[in-house]
Amino acid sequence: MDSFTANVLIAWSLILGTGGFVFFGALSDRIGRKPVILGGCLLAAVSFFPLFNLLAATANPALAEAQARTQVVVEVDKTTCSFQFNPTGTAKFTGSCDVAKAALARLSVSYQVIDVPGAAARIRIGERVVESYDAGALAGDALKARADLFTRELGEALAGAGYPPASNSSLVRIEIDPKAGLSNFAGLFDIFTGQKLAIIGILTLLVLFVTMVYGPMAAALVELFPTRIRYSGMSLPYHIGNGWFGGLLPAASFAMVAQTGDIYFGLWYPVAIALMTLVIGALLVPETHKRDIYAGD
Repeated sequence: MDSFTANVLIAWSLILGTGGFVFFGALSDRIGRKPVILGGCLLAAVSFFPLFNLLAATANPALAEAQARTQVVVEVDKTTCSFQFNPTGTAKFTGSCDVAKAALARLSVSYQVIDVPGAAARIRIGERVVESYDAGALAGDALKARADLFTRELGEALAGAGYPPASNSSLVRIEIDPKAGLSNFAGLFDIFTGQKLAIIGILTLLVLFVTMVYGPMAAALVELFPTRIRYSGMSLPYHIGNGWFGGLLPAASFAMVAQTGDIYFGLWYPVAIALMTLVIGALLVPETHKRDIYAGD
């Protein structure tokens, strides 16, 4: 979906879910920090795959149907494929395999990879075959012309196999006029359809899992460390966790999707982090909600 629609639906889910911070923070004062935080991690880990499948099927039913009925195959020498992890945006993946995989991943197309030793990449969509290209072997106008041809042929092949265009009527959309400026504010309230409300409901549930972790987190971090080292003690792990593990999620999940051809495979990244947090937290992190934060000053 377009970014404006996505941002509006996420904004409503944040508004609806924000009370969870207060609720779960207060609950952790009663029953402890660990049960609430680790409960949020567990719920996220077991529900991410079904919720994101439901989210895709609700937001773009035509795309979900095309994914289910159409097999897309990349035939290529697997030794020529890269793991497209590019957190700084400076790496270049120019081989025919990388070009094909990246294009399909960006279009939310699931695919299988068949190893054909010595072969350049080609994409088989039903009876249609689209030849990929080596972007590193071309430059200037020749590169642009080949890239345009590949994009056009891939789009035509996907459309012929039943993949919907971005303008398909089943895709959730909140219409705006780029020239209207602040008048687009009214679009923020264009949410009262079953499809949009269902998406907001799914997103709100995901937000509530976040509030289960973040509601008690500030108190838990304060209680973990004595005053003399508290700022450093809570700041370092918090920002490593959010900055590094959280910040690398888009790059890591895209690389995982492009590598496997499964548009949901990137979810294993947050699921693995949640499960690691669950195990480490349960075994090694102490309960702190009754701790005297002035002790040891």
